[in-house]
Amino acid sequence: MSAFIAIKTMTSLQHPSTKQDILQYLLKQGQATAQAISEHLEVSPQAVRRHLKDLETDELIEHQAIQEGMGRPNYFYRLSRKGRDQFPAQYDAFALSLLDVLTETVGREQVGSILRKQWERKALEYRESLGDGPLPERVAHLVKLRQAEGYMAEWRRVESDDSNAANSRFIITEYNCAISHIAESFPSVCGHELEMFAVVLPDCSVERTHWLVEGEHQCGYLIRAKGNIEAC
Repeated sequence: MSAFIAIKTMTSLQHPSTKQDILQYLLKQGQATAQAISEHLEVSPQAVRRHLKDLETDELIEHQAIQEGMGRPNYFYRLSRKGRDQFPAQYDAFALSLLDVLTETVGREQVGSILRKQWERKALEYRESLGDGPLPERVAHLVKLRQAEGYMAEWRRVESDDSNAANSRFIITEYNCAISHIAESFPSVCGHELEMFAVVLPDCSVERTHWLVEGEHQCGYLIRAKGNIEAC
């Protein structure tokens, strides 16, 4: 079920588009106050609070009261597990069950080798699709491929005072994990993902900056061009 279809099944549907916008904003930010959401969406604070109340009733978000100095505490809202599951996550329960059976049959080490081979094949598919064009185009294409697989992914160039192509840097951000349930049971797949990006972009170094598995609200990768890459 797609994110938008799933969200439309909520009990309160007076302003579904605004609710969707709120969920997407919280997915990206990790947490935010009603005031911050109001300012970002350019919707009145009163309306935002009504939507937040509906979303909390539907168990799609949760809040935490944080005391900052004197006065009333600030309420920070974030997605619940149910809310995060509204976004594309093309995991397969059968695949997870199969991996569990394989682990019992051949052992975790052998399953790890199988998962590595799977990511090596995926890396070759990505590499063939990306070709050898300019690095920004390849990064953008890679993000589109990830989006097609269910990841809410974005990319941006890291600004630098040095215009030298060798200093080209990019950030790829993934706000959800399309294989989250598998990653919880087999966290090695995340390490394979990092290796896969390095194979797909052989003229770059790839460094993980954020990790959903470690409790952060996104996965992030820093892409650095190696040497003097004229294609950039």
